[in-house]
Amino acid sequence: MPKYNLFTKILMIILMILVPIVGLYFYSNQTMTSVLGSELNKSNESQLTFFQNQVNMNFDRLALMPNQLIHDPDISSFRDIFMNESYLDLDAITQVKRIQDKLSLQESSLNWRSELLIYSPSMNRVVSLNDAKQYDPKELNGRIHSGWQVTTKENGGFQFSLFTVTPYATFTHLEDANLLVEIRFSSLNIEEMLDKFKGDGRRDPFYYKQDVGVIYNGTSDQELANLLIKELEKKEFQPESEHRTVELNGESYMVNIVLSKTTGWYLIDYMPLTDIMYPIEQSNRLFYVAIGALLLMSSLASYLLYAQVQVPMKKLVHSFQRLKSGDYSVRMVPRGNSEFSFVFGRFNSMVAQIQELFENVYMEKIHVKEARLKQLQSQINPHFFYNCFSFISSMAKLKNFQAVVAMSQNLSNYYRYTTRQERDVVPLSEEMDFVTNYLEIQKMRMSRLDYSIDLPPILKRLDIPLLIIQPLVENSIIHGIESRAGAGLVRISGEINQGGVTLIVEDNGKGMKAHELLTLQYKLSHPVEEGMGYGLWNVQQRMQLRYGRNAGVTLSDSELGGLKVVLYWSYPNEAEMIG
Repeated sequence: MPKYNLFTKILMIILMILVPIVGLYFYSNQTMTSVLGSELNKSNESQLTFFQNQVNMNFDRLALMPNQLIHDPDISSFRDIFMNESYLDLDAITQVKRIQDKLSLQESSLNWRSELLIYSPSMNRVVSLNDAKQYDPKELNGRIHSGWQVTTKENGGFQFSLFTVTPYATFTHLEDANLLVEIRFSSLNIEEMLDKFKGDGRRDPFYYKQDVGVIYNGTSDQELANLLIKELEKKEFQPESEHRTVELNGESYMVNIVLSKTTGWYLIDYMPLTDIMYPIEQSNRLFYVAIGALLLMSSLASYLLYAQVQVPMKKLVHSFQRLKSGDYSVRMVPRGNSEFSFVFGRFNSMVAQIQELFENVYMEKIHVKEARLKQLQSQINPHFFYNCFSFISSMAKLKNFQAVVAMSQNLSNYYRYTTRQERDVVPLSEEMDFVTNYLEIQKMRMSRLDYSIDLPPILKRLDIPLLIIQPLVENSIIHGIESRAGAGLVRISGEINQGGVTLIVEDNGKGMKAHELLTLQYKLSHPVEEGMGYGLWNVQQRMQLRYGRNAGVTLSDSELGGLKVVLYWSYPNEAEMIG
């Protein structure tokens, strides 16, 4: 059978098609995700930078305001307003009113709600739109610094302040300053801008400065923002802008960070990756569902093809194998009206015809074989009788009546053995008793003859063809020992080899020359020729008829000096060998 059946091959082909498609889709999806993430980071960074510039612009406009006010004539002369003793002088009140109008005009021109204060250190006087408290000189000296200052308000949030002093050289010793202008505003202005920037989208922007605090937007998830800050602080912030991917509470977030060089605050915005990647993940799910459905449908189609084609084909192949092994009773059951039902029907008809022909031929071969065996046996028996009667005749001429009686009795036993056998095979023990009887007869006829028999006990239990050894012994005596003067010896032995049996009959007779052995061995395997003896040829033919082409007779020189005849055949296993 082939290593892979049709169903397996079809599935392999489908997988070979789908695997590259899935691989290409996975690669393109990864590339698209990477590009999308990069572009999204760039877009967010651009938006944050734009927003940061707007915030910085407001800071810059607020920072310019004090410088403009200091150079205003009314404000620059603020220090001299109360120099005279007429504090309620109408001119002084009018000038203060003009200063307040200018402060109001400046504050209204700004985008952010702010407060401007003008302070005269020498008179410890403050002018503003509101009733501002007077400065505490010591407290003021402690918190005045260049640049924007941040303080925490009592009601929450932060207050940003910027101080401007004239002349500038008196910044560190206010008692010598002419005027101090402070502009201050609440972090609520930044919070409102964060709310507008956030809108109703997925982002959640906030400002953060280490060791200062956080400015949240109005709807910020402060708990999550604080967790994010702790995670971000594990790694040093970049000097300008950066983006990171952070895991919080088992969910990944894309974080963008932009530094404000004006204030030193970081603008941080984060969005969950699941929201960003949802369309792609949805597309991936649809693709994988489609691939799964395609694979399922392909598998179903493959199974139908397997059931309708491969299974009947396997049954047909199996039936042919049974037919090849000789099982002519095999039949197939046609089902339905498919093409295979037609093939199965024709197969059954073909096998029935083959079986009928084979049985006829087989029976004819059996009859021919049985007739051939009977013919061969009939050819052996007369040859032996000729020799026996010749011996009796010789003994009668010599008036050796005891030998005649013994020969007659042995001949009677022999005749009884051959005529009463209804089988074509006998145990080797019975055949050897018969051969021993024959050797005793020959020994009576030829006193110089001796013999030995050495067979394993298990070997004597084998079944062998009737009268298969006696012709070999007879051949050794007549053609070997009788043609040579002196003592004669016939030795019979046997052995069991791996999967086979050998019986050896050898003598110390005159033997044969090498070319004569080759010629005789060749003739044993070919049809008998006119004038050729039947003994060895009959044994060769009977062995091959009984055991097949792997059985027969071989001839060689014996170590005793004469001819060695080996009878060999094989058994598949020991159980069959011992019956």
